[in-house]
Amino acid sequence: MNRRSFLKSALSCGALAFAGSYPILIERNIVQVNRYKIPVDNLPLSFHGFTLAHLTDIHLGFLVSPSFVEEIVHRTNSLNTDAIVCTGDYVHNRNTIEEIDTVWPILSKLSARYGVYSVLGNHDHWGDSNRSLYWLERSGQNIRHQCKPIYKGRDRILIGGAGDFWGDELMIDRVFSSSDQGDCRILLSHNPDSVDTGFETPLSLVLSGHTHGGQVVIPFLGAPRLPVKNKDYSSGLIATPRTPLFISRGIGWAILPVRFNCYPEIAVLELVNPRLVA
Repeated sequence: MNRRSFLKSALSCGALAFAGSYPILIERNIVQVNRYKIPVDNLPLSFHGFTLAHLTDIHLGFLVSPSFVEEIVHRTNSLNTDAIVCTGDYVHNRNTIEEIDTVWPILSKLSARYGVYSVLGNHDHWGDSNRSLYWLERSGQNIRHQCKPIYKGRDRILIGGAGDFWGDELMIDRVFSSSDQGDCRILLSHNPDSVDTGFETPLSLVLSGHTHGGQVVIPFLGAPRLPVKNKDYSSGLIATPRTPLFISRGIGWAILPVRFNCYPEIAVLELVNPRLVA
């Protein structure tokens, strides 16, 4: 083999090695902070510009270390958003009290001026429902099957939490059973398919995860695999017939430890009243 052929072969092998390792070793570990403006029709004017840091699908376990999660929590706190919301799948494996007992002391360090609100996902129930529910309550972040008001003067918004679509009962109507007719209701629900179930309560916004954005997004074609019934539910803000739905790409991985054209994210949502947006 002459020098030119050797260099060409070496460069080709290097390119193939990079292409093969990039989704596993590089993009999967680059966590972006992405900011979104979210119009909410009945948002009280005093809440215009209210910010939420949205965390989901951390999946502590293989290739997602406690130190990695510590850094996510530190970065989220440093964003100084008004509140923090978490929509489940904090652990990865089934039957794993150890992972649950590892991740929740870290998540309990989340802090925001108007509070931290969390629900569980299917992996949390598969890990161990009772232990996950124990830590959810102990953390002071529990919003499952209930809603809590955030006040600014006499104005308020309600943050509510559904049970997981696969591992629990949703109970969306029960969540907001004590709300008033004109309330701004924001629901945390791990699986976005929850939006298509048979609840009657009007919702102002639903925040979900679960899809990971598909993890692999092919340009012009989208994500070839989404773990939801409604294949329109990938990531970002989606106008469903019933309510605006925001789906975060999340932090960790499922099925395969890869990300391509679908960076993990901490989503920062700025709630805006459309009447005040030029």
